[in-house]
Amino acid sequence: MSADANQDLSKEIVFKDYVTVELVKSSASDSDVIWAARVSTAGENSLDEVGTDASRSEGLINYLARERHGSPFEHTSMTFFISAPIFVFREFMRHRIASYNEESGRYRELRPVFYVPSKERKLVQVGKPGSYSFIDGTDEQYELTVRLIKESCTLAYKNYQEILEAGVAREVARAVLPVTLYSSMYVTMNARALMNFLSLRTSREGSHFPSYPQREIEMVAEKMEAIFEELMPITYGAFQKSGRIAP
Repeated sequence: MSADANQDLSKEIVFKDYVTVELVKSSASDSDVIWAARVSTAGENSLDEVGTDASRSEGLINYLARERHGSPFEHTSMTFFISAPIFVFREFMRHRIASYNEESGRYRELRPVFYVPSKERKLVQVGKPGSYSFIDGTDEQYELTVRLIKESCTLAYKNYQEILEAGVAREVARAVLPVTLYSSMYVTMNARALMNFLSLRTSREGSHFPSYPQREIEMVAEKMEAIFEELMPITYGAFQKSGRIAP
């Protein structure tokens, strides 16, 4: 590529330090948990009991969460649209209790949008695996990190474009791109699966089951949690009361 082309390319590239989470559709409410649970005693009449006694319903949901009777929470569904760096999606795939559809670099030319950490992102790991924490880096460490990430991403996308222009297939050309590249996907999961996800992907210290997630996937989890709280406030409250352990 010419110098002018390289200059034009650098203007096209976008660097972001945030993630996007949107609720696409849902069938998820506290009443869904109630009728699913009460079928065990009311049979086909369980739907008639929904909403008849709010305090009793809240007590039942708290009981289910506390005693870890999880299956009633599975009769819900939430679909999220998520835009985040590819390395975040690789962590997502560890959670097998969800359905995923991600944009494909085989079928579309990937856009030059890349992740860089924000100034608030802690950069330095202290301790060893299994017993460590993160602390703030220096201004010099932050500036070095951002500069080199941007340089690497710019060069990688230049090479990606050059391979495509040579007539090579997109599925081959994408091999030069880093995992800082933003991708997008739909994620569908039920409330039980979401609570399990939140228990692992949000920070939780001082409990029997501490969690120390990577900050970038925690950013996604925090946005999903806010949506969950709004959709299912009683279930969310029970999740909190039970120590943020999935039922």
